[in-house]
Amino acid sequence: MLGVASGEGPTGTATPRTISVQGTGTLPIGPRDDAPTATATYREGAAKALADAQTKASFLASHAGVTITAVQSIGEDGGYIECSSPTSEYAEYEGAQPDFGYASVPSFGVSSGAVAPAAQSAPAKRVSHRPRIKRKPAAKKASATSCNLTAQATIVYALG
Repeated sequence: MLGVASGEGPTGTATPRTISVQGTGTLPIGPRDDAPTATATYREGAAKALADAQTKASFLASHAGVTITAVQSIGEDGGYIECSSPTSEYAEYEGAQPDFGYASVPSFGVSSGAVAPAAQSAPAKRVSHRPRIKRKPAAKKASATSCNLTAQATIVYALG
């Protein structure tokens, strides 16, 4: 009769414990900004999103009795722009689009079983489900339109 002793078994590394959080950063953006200005605003929002993710991860980890350690991966989750005006809750953003990106794989880091980026298909374009408002003639356009850009990022931290 053959058997396996309880101390025997496959050897290997244990899967590290991780925490994955999404952060957001929201900033005002001009309703008619040009591409460089919109992209600069998006990047500032992305930096705020990373800081927000770190704050969330630290909060959750501390309540679980652990600490966050090294960043395992960062994912760019893109963002969106919402505008409003005195005459409409939903106004259209008329400026240039920033370089919103959507990462389909972590920007850096390696996890077991990960597929190489070249082997994956292009990420699907995200579609906003916010209602589109028809443009009004220029003479009736409200000059007090205000817009906010929200950037999103996901970070995976190792837990200690």
